[in-house]
Amino acid sequence: MDRLFNLDFQLIHDAVILAIAIFVLFLAMSYLLLNPVRKMLYDRQRKIQGDIDNAKSDKEKAAAMKAEYEEKLKNADKEAEAILSEARQKALKNEAHIIDEAKQEAARIIQHANEEAKLEKSRAMDEMKREMITVASMMAAKVVAASIDTTVQNGLVEETLKEMGDSTWQS
Repeated sequence: MDRLFNLDFQLIHDAVILAIAIFVLFLAMSYLLLNPVRKMLYDRQRKIQGDIDNAKSDKEKAAAMKAEYEEKLKNADKEAEAILSEARQKALKNEAHIIDEAKQEAARIIQHANEEAKLEKSRAMDEMKREMITVASMMAAKVVAASIDTTVQNGLVEETLKEMGDSTWQS
C-alpha cells in the first residue's frame, strides 16, 4: 500500500506531540503574556471609568457652583439696589436737615435784623426827640426873649411836643 502523503505512524506521532507542545506553549504564553495584558486593559478600563465618574461629579459641582454664582449675581444686583436706595434716603434726610438748618439760620438772621431795625428806629426816634427838644428850646428862648417866665416856657415846650405828637416824629 502506498502511503498517502507519506503518512506513517512516526509522522502522525510527531505531529500530535508537536500539536500538544504548541497547545501547552500557547497556554503557558497565554497565562504569562495575555493575563498581564488583560489586567492592564482592565486597570485602564477602571481608570477611564473613574475619570468619567470624576468628570461627571466635577460637571455636577461646576453646574452647582454656576447656579450659586448666578444666584449671588442676582443677589448682588438686589444688594446694590438696596444700597443705592439707602443712600438716596440718607441724602434726602440730609437735604431736609440742611434745609431746616438753613431756614432756622435765616429766621435767626431775620429776627436779628428786625431787632437791629427796632434799635435803629429807637435811636432815630431818640435823636428826633432831641432835635425836637432843641427846636422847642430855641422857640422857648425866643419866647423868653419876649419876656415870658420859665413856667410859661415849659408849658409851651410841652404843648409843642403834644401838638407834634408821637406819630409825627416816629414815622
